[in-house]
Amino acid sequence: MALRLSGSAFITGAGSGIGKSTALAFARHGVTKLALLDLNRDRLDDTQKLLRSHHPEIDTIILEGDASIESTVQNSIELAASKFERIDYAVNCAGINGPHVPSHELPLNEWQGVLDTNLTSVWLCQKYLIKQMLGQETRGVREGRGSIINVSSMFGRVSPPGVIPITPYATTKHAILGLTKADASTYGPLGIRINAICPGYVDTPMIQPVLQTGMLDPEFKSTPAGRVAMPEEISDAIIFLASPMASFMYGVALPVDGGYSL
Repeated sequence: MALRLSGSAFITGAGSGIGKSTALAFARHGVTKLALLDLNRDRLDDTQKLLRSHHPEIDTIILEGDASIESTVQNSIELAASKFERIDYAVNCAGINGPHVPSHELPLNEWQGVLDTNLTSVWLCQKYLIKQMLGQETRGVREGRGSIINVSSMFGRVSPPGVIPITPYATTKHAILGLTKADASTYGPLGIRINAICPGYVDTPMIQPVLQTGMLDPEFKSTPAGRVAMPEEISDAIIFLASPMASFMYGVALPVDGGYSL
């Protein structure tokens, strides 16, 4: 735990799961200014309460809103940058599983809903984060003007099993990698590092109902790890990607999936 960061961080989807764990990880590694965006105010308040109980020195901004709405994202990032003067790290992890319905039965509005939440929100956040970071002074060759991590999935690298019909989810997670690579190429020379992380199954509220049924046990047993991930195992990898320790990594799709995608 020797890695120490400084500055401020902006996290979408910060109310639960990987987002909440990532907020705690930033605080644990020295970041004392955190802007937290989520659609659910109660979950945001819970994250803030947890942060303050473990790290009373933390300065937080609570931002309730939908990350797929452009004005919400723009205003949130501008507010965070105004208060903290700059945004050094950003993690875009708002997302939903979406319906478990095969494509030939999927209504268009449900397809669009997953794209809005999982993909458009990431692009909007990245757009306004880049705008902010381009105006910031560089903190040197290892840290640059800022670091952005987009949360994709192992199903952004490989197909989900045919018995799990989540085509909209897999589509968005593949698209996040394209977005990450394209902008990493464009903005890397300007001092902004953009990477993606591809988690496997994680023990979060999103999948806990399915975990309790045991339906996914064969999926876990087929991996080298043989188990589901703890949220902290994903957020630790996110911190690494955000940090100067990953300063020579651009446009990476880092698998943290227990070996699922081997």
